[in-house]
Amino acid sequence: MGKTIAQKIFDEHLVDTPFPNTYVLKLDRVFCHEITTPIAINDLVERNKDRVFDCTKIKAVIDHVTPAKDSKTATQGKILRDWARRQNIKDFFDIGANGVCHAIFPEKGFVRPGYTVIMGDSHTCTHGAFGAFAAGVGTTDLEVGILKGVCSFREPKSIKFVLNGKLKEGVFAKDVILKLINTIGVNGATNCVVEFTGPIVDNFDMEERMTICNMAVEAGATSGICYPDEKTVDYLWDFIKEEFGSKEEALKAYSKWRSDDDAEYEKVYTLDLSDLEPVCTFGYKPDQVKTIKEMEGTPVNQIYIGSCTNGRISDLRIAAKVLKGHHLADGVRGIVSPATPKIYKMALEEGIIDIFMDAGFCVTNPTCGACLGMSNGVMAEGEVCASTTNRNFNGRMGKGGMVHLMSPASAAATAIKGTICNSELYK
Repeated sequence: MGKTIAQKIFDEHLVDTPFPNTYVLKLDRVFCHEITTPIAINDLVERNKDRVFDCTKIKAVIDHVTPAKDSKTATQGKILRDWARRQNIKDFFDIGANGVCHAIFPEKGFVRPGYTVIMGDSHTCTHGAFGAFAAGVGTTDLEVGILKGVCSFREPKSIKFVLNGKLKEGVFAKDVILKLINTIGVNGATNCVVEFTGPIVDNFDMEERMTICNMAVEAGATSGICYPDEKTVDYLWDFIKEEFGSKEEALKAYSKWRSDDDAEYEKVYTLDLSDLEPVCTFGYKPDQVKTIKEMEGTPVNQIYIGSCTNGRISDLRIAAKVLKGHHLADGVRGIVSPATPKIYKMALEEGIIDIFMDAGFCVTNPTCGACLGMSNGVMAEGEVCASTTNRNFNGRMGKGGMVHLMSPASAAATAIKGTICNSELYK
């Protein structure tokens, strides 16, 4: 019987099976940010275990509230900052060099096919775009990971999506993942790894693959994952070229991280998305999805473009293409947060920042702040936001606020009109 990519990664990293259906895995990377990691740090200090398993495999960033907005968030940053210095963690990204964790860590080449990755953040599944097993974990697991370099997981059951067809112009990866979550529901992939395969995924670039893997957790998945291919090698080449004599050699090595043809799955969904229209959420769950056309005319107060889902340069380019020559509708405010300093700089050089500012947007530094209602775009009660983020839970972006998740193109078009609408890119 063949094996899935997750089973192959588990086999490669297995340390122990202390209980039935419990697999202790060796970790290749432990990612940390200032919201969840300080709790683990403080507990390790209290237990006289203030050390790390390998300072080269731990990467840390201040990204959720940056710069700090009050004494509490300043303290969280200080705990992480002092710990990184104390433990000689070289890859620590502080104010000015920092970006949204699930954008800056791939950008730095920290994720590779076949890796095991954990972080105290639910959207760690983003990194599965590289053919890695990447999962968000709780504080206890994070603490053990930091100290011992291992983490325990259940048996890696898998669900497979085979995405056939060709997307229409103006339909994007965000529309695809919202459609898939709507198809199986918010609990449809609980305790499973979701594989994204098929011609549509093959045609996606790495940023688009990160978008769909990012939201796998919104269907309950432990991790989302794509098979590594030429695009994966091209994206990573500057970081791996000393390891391989050629891109062909790298691709051959990474090709083992693919599921076998006779691997078994909990479920397989085969979908033709040729007729998919742009979509958005309408309620307080990510599986509550309608077409943009069905939601047309819904008024909004705020537009937010950014986050670990859709704050990369390709996202900003798409939004700017829609916005160019236009202005925010009266009474609508717009916020854009490039996900990393590199992306910000690219957007500056390409004139994208000018387009946003000419349209009336507030351009902020890289931060997660608005996505989880902590800073840089929190809504008032009763307000509505068209957002490129990943969660629309009640109160997610501010108590009593409503969030409609959509693609950057749809968000930009909505910004111009002041009500939810399709972009001119959709044909």
